[in-house]
Amino acid sequence: MANPNQFRVARTADVFQDDGRMKGKDQALTVFDSHMHIECFTFEEHLPHISAEQIQDAQGILVWSPWVDKQTLATPNDLLVVSRLGVGYDKVDVDACTQSDVAVFIAVGAVDRPMAEATVGWMIALAHHVLAKDRLSRNGQWSESFNYIGKELRDRTLGTVGLGGIARELIRLLGSFKMNKPLAFDPFLDPQVAQELGVELVELDELMKRADFVSVHCPLSDQTRGLIGSSQLELMQPHAYLINTARGGIVDEQALYDALKSNQIAGAAIDTFVDEPFTQPPIFSDLENVLMAPHAIGVTDELMRDLGNAAGQAILDLSLGRRPSKGAVNPEVFDRPGFQEKWCRLRVGN
Repeated sequence: MANPNQFRVARTADVFQDDGRMKGKDQALTVFDSHMHIECFTFEEHLPHISAEQIQDAQGILVWSPWVDKQTLATPNDLLVVSRLGVGYDKVDVDACTQSDVAVFIAVGAVDRPMAEATVGWMIALAHHVLAKDRLSRNGQWSESFNYIGKELRDRTLGTVGLGGIARELIRLLGSFKMNKPLAFDPFLDPQVAQELGVELVELDELMKRADFVSVHCPLSDQTRGLIGSSQLELMQPHAYLINTARGGIVDEQALYDALKSNQIAGAAIDTFVDEPFTQPPIFSDLENVLMAPHAIGVTDELMRDLGNAAGQAILDLSLGRRPSKGAVNPEVFDRPGFQEKWCRLRVGN
């Protein structure tokens, strides 16, 4: 039984690097600093799937990368909340959490600026052939520089697959580049919202045809898995680029490789892959028209700070009996008697 004066928060072991250093300067601990009722501990080992044994003494969990599934929740006991240090939740069985009276939260807004900024950087790097020009310089091939004449963002068209927080921040950051009116494919968005944002909502095929830069910003789900395959890539213009900073699996990797290998499209930038983490080079490694990052292109000091603040704040609010204002993935859990009983029992100060 939980101590009524303590709220125990576990962190998955992968918040630390192999050498023991924390990933980033702050992962929620400063949010808890002035609240003595919060007791933090870290799992002793990193498991790809959080085990039921690991959560036995926890009322809240800060999760970096492991899966939270039915096995995790086999005996949920006093677990009240899972809060992700991120905004994706494809590794969380949300239905299982709801059935176990566990709230799921994500760090809404924390990734918008760094991911949008990184995407702008990749757009410029692709259009200006930064990788190729760096290679020429390192190899002393000065005379070949005019084989890689770049293109400006000016008068080009951005197309975003998804129009959530990251895509909106990306569009805002690109406002000074004098690009064309942006396009977006988002079947769940109110057209009035798109109009207010100055974005033209279009079907996916039209976006693929018209955009000079296709940037993927939607979550991975049963509806988006394989959303962009060979038939969609064939619609892209030969000078166009594809950027995926969302999730591996939304874009068919083999189809993208084939399109890049044959110069069907000009290039791509890829931050997320189907199989993560990998220890062997991915299939794109032999291509010179691709930029890659190990799901880390947007990782900054500011990102780590903001992820920690957002994920930790949700747990802190619940521990004090307050319903967090944002980030709930399964808000329906608050209507469940089992959750309400658990929350009333565990929150401090009753």
